[in-house]
Amino acid sequence: MKVPQATRDKLGYRQVTDGDYQKVIIENDLKNIFEYAKTTRHTFCPVRDVITRISDKWSMLAIYALGAYGTLRFNELKIKIGDVSQRMLTVTLRNLEEDGMIKRKVFPEIPPRVEYSLTPLGQGLLEQVRLLGDWAQQNGASIIKNRTKFAKKRKA
Repeated sequence: MKVPQATRDKLGYRQVTDGDYQKVIIENDLKNIFEYAKTTRHTFCPVRDVITRISDKWSMLAIYALGAYGTLRFNELKIKIGDVSQRMLTVTLRNLEEDGMIKRKVFPEIPPRVEYSLTPLGQGLLEQVRLLGDWAQQNGASIIKNRTKFAKKRKA
């Protein structure tokens, strides 16, 4: 039903742009996530669980490395990531495999050869992580500038 302009003015209606509409949708989606999280605090909450699992730096770097270089053996992956310990990489890969993000293939050789690759689910995560990485790259200088400014305030 179309509301007449005089009634819209009287009721305080305003022109809503596509940007406003998108902002409202995003805000509602975020609020729904928190409402759901509140109701599931003492049970399984998929949003909290998944974010907790994938948000550590080693998981993201492993996903990035496998996305960039494809199938890698453990030591190749460790070299690509850099300063991760063998134990931490083992735990990270085990968690990502458990969640279905990566596939671990063992070859029956002596010594055994193991290769890791992204699954379709892991590829989907890579797309999302790349968005975050792009944002970080675009805003990194500004963030460093703000940290420096904050550190100077703290010292004063």
